[in-house]
Amino acid sequence: MRGRKRPIDILFNLEHPDALELVTEVNEDDDTDENDASDEEVADASEDEMLKRFDRMAFVVSSKKLAAIPHWVSVTKVFSEASDTPFLRAAGVSTMEDPRYDKYTTRLKQLRSIKDYQYRVHILDRDKSYEEITEIFVRVNSLGAKLRSSDLALAQITATWRDSLKIFQAFEETCKEEGFDLGLGIHLKNLVSFATGQSRFRAVSGLSKERIQKGWENAKQGMDFALNFLRSNARVDSLALLSSPYMIISIASYGHFKDYHLTPEEARLLRYWVLVANAKARYSRGSSETFLDQDLAAIQRGAGIPFLLQLLRTQVGRLDVLPADLENRNSRSAYFKTMFLAFRADDATDWRDQLVISLKHSGAQHSLQFHHIFPQGVLKERDLSTAKINDICNLSFISGRTNRKISDKEPSRYLPDIVREQGEGALAKQSIPTDAALWHVDTYDAFLARRRQLVADRLNAFLGHDVA
Repeated sequence: MRGRKRPIDILFNLEHPDALELVTEVNEDDDTDENDASDEEVADASEDEMLKRFDRMAFVVSSKKLAAIPHWVSVTKVFSEASDTPFLRAAGVSTMEDPRYDKYTTRLKQLRSIKDYQYRVHILDRDKSYEEITEIFVRVNSLGAKLRSSDLALAQITATWRDSLKIFQAFEETCKEEGFDLGLGIHLKNLVSFATGQSRFRAVSGLSKERIQKGWENAKQGMDFALNFLRSNARVDSLALLSSPYMIISIASYGHFKDYHLTPEEARLLRYWVLVANAKARYSRGSSETFLDQDLAAIQRGAGIPFLLQLLRTQVGRLDVLPADLENRNSRSAYFKTMFLAFRADDATDWRDQLVISLKHSGAQHSLQFHHIFPQGVLKERDLSTAKINDICNLSFISGRTNRKISDKEPSRYLPDIVREQGEGALAKQSIPTDAALWHVDTYDAFLARRRQLVADRLNAFLGHDVA
């Protein structure tokens, strides 16, 4: 339910490594709310790889899958239960001779000791100015803990421009209502890019109130243009369809540089760059802020979209999509987002209610889901890896009701009915092979190979490389 609040449970890893990494400085790139999934490599990590990554951590936000693993225990339950027995029993430790007994009991004791931790409180003199207090906050909170640089930048900005937080939050809410819940960090980065010409928060401390205010007014205009361009020209109507929100900042900067007066050719080239840079995950590879600053600098010196495309080629090589590019990709990949955009542009519909696929359908029956063409259960029986089961070329877009109706049927059982009732076009609009010989589990590899070719062809046609 919209606006509903629920408590967040934290899990503790009884098997965490003895040596945990301690971050002692602010990470400049760590300023959005999607830090764990900003890189293309992370986005394409398999479920097994993600679990391995979590096993190197001590605390994580609870999920059903992790909570089901015996050595992950609820912090809330540990705090409310004095005995170790329930947690040891759940983890399969039944005797004191078990080598895990001492380790687990010691770690549970250490976890409970958090409740007795003594926090140090510093009381500042009343005669200190707001700016002095902010400087103290920034210095103290940049040591010994990993904080988002946007938090520290916000503290410095609001120290210079009092009550500006309410202004930022009001605009953030407006964008959210329009389908782009960006988070305050992105709006601040957009502000900084307009005020300083680059995206790094480190330049914030030297900005005057007047410069911040002027930068904010320009940033709002740029954001309005960027979101309108995405919705109307690129048909990207949700943040979920972007590989990185940094894309919005570049579009805003380009619109501002052109004084929001684009020729038809410039609009076509901008649309092409947006779609290709999004598909190639321009801002989700390596140092995203470095690439963003490259693009901002190019825009501000009037290099134009052709130069932005050249920067993208330098980064990723080819701008077209090959079947090999789609291998080992999952639903978090930028290519998967582009698949949705391409299929929707072809008016691909649900196979039951015939609604054109959309992220905005209301109601549980019509809400969009991605569907495993070859069901997960069927493929797991063949001992296939999680990555291969969740390959994006085994995924299509249908409604929740249709997905439940198909359930765990093999494609050889349900695809013939779809073709008989709706024609091969129903499959072709989602680049699903219509050769019935490929709809059997024994031909799964051949199915993936054929669909990769079909999807690559469709993505290239959708991106429209001839524009450039």
